Amino acid sequence: MLVHLSAIQDLIAGAIPDREALVWRDRRFTYGELNARCRRLGRALRRLGLGCRVERDRLEPWKSGQDHVALYLYNGNEYLEALMGAFKARAVGVNVNYRYVADELHYLLEDSGARAIVYHLGFGPTLRQVLPRLPQLRTLIHVADDSGERPLPGSLDYEDLLAVETPEPLDLPYSNDDLYILYTGGTTGMPKGVLWRQEDVFFNGLGGHVPGFPKLDAEQKILDHIQMGIGGRFLIAMPFMHGAGHWSAINTWHRGGTAVLPDENARLEPHSFWEAVERHGVDQIGVIGDAFAQPLIRALHERRYDVSNVRLVMSTAAVFSATVKQELLSLLPQGTMVVESIGGSEMGLQAMSMTMGAGDAGLPTFELRPGTVLLDADRRGLLPQSSTELGEIGWIASSGHLPLGYFEDAEKTRRTFPTIDGTRYVVGGDRARYDENGRLVFLGRESACINTGGEKVYVEEVERIVKSHPAVLDALVVGVPSERFGQAVTAVVSLAPGNVAPSVAELRAHCAPHLAGYKIPRALVTAPEVVRSPSGKPDYGWAKEFALRAQQPS
Repeated sequence: MLVHLSAIQDLIAGAIPDREALVWRDRRFTYGELNARCRRLGRALRRLGLGCRVERDRLEPWKSGQDHVALYLYNGNEYLEALMGAFKARAVGVNVNYRYVADELHYLLEDSGARAIVYHLGFGPTLRQVLPRLPQLRTLIHVADDSGERPLPGSLDYEDLLAVETPEPLDLPYSNDDLYILYTGGTTGMPKGVLWRQEDVFFNGLGGHVPGFPKLDAEQKILDHIQMGIGGRFLIAMPFMHGAGHWSAINTWHRGGTAVLPDENARLEPHSFWEAVERHGVDQIGVIGDAFAQPLIRALHERRYDVSNVRLVMSTAAVFSATVKQELLSLLPQGTMVVESIGGSEMGLQAMSMTMGAGDAGLPTFELRPGTVLLDADRRGLLPQSSTELGEIGWIASSGHLPLGYFEDAEKTRRTFPTIDGTRYVVGGDRARYDENGRLVFLGRESACINTGGEKVYVEEVERIVKSHPAVLDALVVGVPSERFGQAVTAVVSLAPGNVAPSVAELRAHCAPHLAGYKIPRALVTAPEVVRSPSGKPDYGWAKEFALRAQQPS
């Protein structure tokens, strides 16, 4: 079977051409219509000279032989069409963070070697600043919006390009080795392009082998899968510029479902989210942990919406704190399932937790995906899932369908994808331990770990408990310099409406039943808002700077 996202789209569209694939605002696209538009764009990109230049078997793992098409777009049908259209041309879409300032944008476009870019007109002024320094970026394609900006010189109109092409299949030698590229968010350094073979990304993270379901390694299995009725109507508010967003859409299609987008596409607008749930009969919603759930909860308290169809909440890239999950479930139909997953751009899906209730205030545990393990401290061996080793902290690692490496970075590729006892793994920097049942207790990222008095504190573990305090709306935990401890655990919190900040003693008493004493914050500072990225990722640099400023004598 040819495992290529373009071929799979063709297969599914041929089987269910009249089923809705995408709904956004007043736009509704069936599988057949959406596939036709992707084919038209693929043809346009080929006519513009874009495609595959060097086949995979002639390249090092960190090299690309395909042309890269930057996607500088808000959520909408055009983003997904451009992504899939590039695949149909045997080119590769590259995700661009639309929050970038000019220097950051220049870095990504130069680092990725993008030869074409599809952009919303509103991003034209920032793009104009960097174009003179990007001689390889020769093809500009603009998507209309309500910004009032005019196209950049030489820019081609997206809809005009589609209009002159035919929707017939492209006759190209597609390969399982064709690339899918996902740029990281840059939370632990400059963003890097993760190179996946399409076969690997399909079976790892895009629905080809979901835990509990057969591996979709034959066309008939895919066709049977999309007729099971599990696709549903899935609302996606995460920005497509990050993997969690467009992975959710593609996964929905690979289940034969309908991807639904809120009307507001530039940011999370909670009322727009629930209006779409109500208007389109959404039965599944995608969020990114507390950062998305908390404003959604506030909106449901402000105004009631018909959420009676909702039966599944899926959180990717972040896990819920227990109190937030409990409150969200209390506002949704009884029996709603919560699925939380951990993984990342380099790892794909590593582990999942499925619950029908909120659990307790402690740490969530996860069922390991086959091939996911814990490595020991020096990353040379595996930690056994036995009671004798309980409490030992390891590195989360995965084997099986993995990326090839990082674009143009041989050293980081070798470091992140080590071979241990003949098996190749990916080690992304997350830490965890096993519980007595062999499940994973997720602790958090090593780069955000605090060393206090010789003990390691994983901040995500502490944040989940701090956020369970009734006065706390959101929280980040950082280490600030301390003569006694080296680093002092410090909570930066925003407050729930109508509440006053707890004292340090009150917060410590709240945390004491759940955390060892050295993990409990020794200082507390309040902020009007906890700063996060559009995808909900924490800004620890901001939090540490804010904590240091707040603790300086006035």
